[in-house]
Amino acid sequence: MGSCSRRTTFAAVAIAATTVACEKPAEVKPSEPEVYVADVVQKDVPVYVDLVGETAGFQDVEIRARVEGFLQSVNFQEGAFVRAGQPLYEIDRKPLEATLAGAKADAVTAGAVLNKADNDVARYTPLAAKQAVSQEELDNARASQDAARSRVEAAKAAVEKASLDLGYTRVMSPISGLVGITEVKAGNLVGRGENTLLTTVSQIDPIIFRVGVSEADYLRVARRGSARGGKQSDVSGIQLTLADGTVYPHTGRLGPVERAVDPTTGTLGVQIMFPNPDLLLRPGQYGRARILLDTKKAALLVPQRAVQELQNLYSVAVVDADDKISFRNVKVGERQDSLWVIDEGLKPGERVVVEGLQRVQEGIKVAARSAPPEATATTGSQDAAPGRDGH
Repeated sequence: MGSCSRRTTFAAVAIAATTVACEKPAEVKPSEPEVYVADVVQKDVPVYVDLVGETAGFQDVEIRARVEGFLQSVNFQEGAFVRAGQPLYEIDRKPLEATLAGAKADAVTAGAVLNKADNDVARYTPLAAKQAVSQEELDNARASQDAARSRVEAAKAAVEKASLDLGYTRVMSPISGLVGITEVKAGNLVGRGENTLLTTVSQIDPIIFRVGVSEADYLRVARRGSARGGKQSDVSGIQLTLADGTVYPHTGRLGPVERAVDPTTGTLGVQIMFPNPDLLLRPGQYGRARILLDTKKAALLVPQRAVQELQNLYSVAVVDADDKISFRNVKVGERQDSLWVIDEGLKPGERVVVEGLQRVQEGIKVAARSAPPEATATTGSQDAAPGRDGH
């Protein structure tokens, strides 16, 4: 009985094994690749041009010694704000006071000589008419009178020059502004053979921001003023970003523009004027000026990560209503922080792949997930697209 039972069990196992071996393996359906997508955003986009430049004083006045002498005192704090007419230096006055005194004495002597010459002419004139003196004597008296008059004029000029030189011993600031470091100290001899540079005073309210503008950018800025019915100098509301990334609280306006384009650099020198009431800006600081050129109405934007570039061709992967992929060439515009303006190739409401581009192909179906909000956030700052204007 036991032997028969074992044979029955073996036969059942053999039949089951044969049945399993004849069955086909079940097909495993491939999973759809998961991608993150973002909607095409439509909004008004400001168009800017960004220009890197350097600040400079509205006026940079070199203070120089106009007379020779030993410097007696320096009457200002270096790096401080000084007012117009404020004394900055004092040069030893004694030698020039002596020169002035000598010039005044020479003027008195010349006056006395002229007075004698006038008397001689007055005395000889009636005598010559009566032939009491010769005409030659009268002519000599008149010549002496003319010479004496010239010496008086020269003496007056010498007195005036000596007075001016004496006044130059007190060196004052011609403008209100920021004074630099003194180039000389008390006790130095200044003004010998040249007008010695003492220091520099810069008027920094307003302050100038100098930039070099390409021809293309200059035309865009100039047309902005023309489009608004004004002149190019009417361009205002210019923002300045400082070296630490902060935005300067005062906006500027377009100032003087150079006469011609520099042939070596291909740029045009432009000055932008910024108010500087708190004296925060100093000459020589670097920054970036941003000029609003226009506003694109109802522009289309996508995250920059959604755009692929290959040999100056730009494309995006679009996900349709059936979650199928189609690649599309697009024409890009300006960048706006994490977004990119698309001028051609997309429509409002379409979805583009932000993450997972390496896993998709044309026509396949995907599992679309919404991208995190930070992928489409924007703060309003902008750069120009590569291949457009180079900013």
